[in-house]
Amino acid sequence: MHPPLTIHRHPMCAEIIEQFQKCHLDHPIAKFFGECTDLKIKLDRCFRQEKALKRKANFEESKKLKERLQAYRKESAESSPEENNFMQA
Repeated sequence: MHPPLTIHRHPMCAEIIEQFQKCHLDHPIAKFFGECTDLKIKLDRCFRQEKALKRKANFEESKKLKERLQAYRKESAESSPEENNFMQA
């Protein structure tokens, strides 16, 4: 089973999606007997590649966010003792 075949959500696979949908329209009965199987395999591969690229981009973004968070925590930890000394005086 594949995700919904909306072209705007899968710009990398737009051409294959159109071919696959055209195959289903051109062969309403034969599609059940493997007429469009090659396109389906191409579509699945394209979706996998697309997902891998998104996963990699999300991972890189999460690394940047973690680094920013660690820097913020370090900065706040360094400034906290100064605030505590000020409060005690």
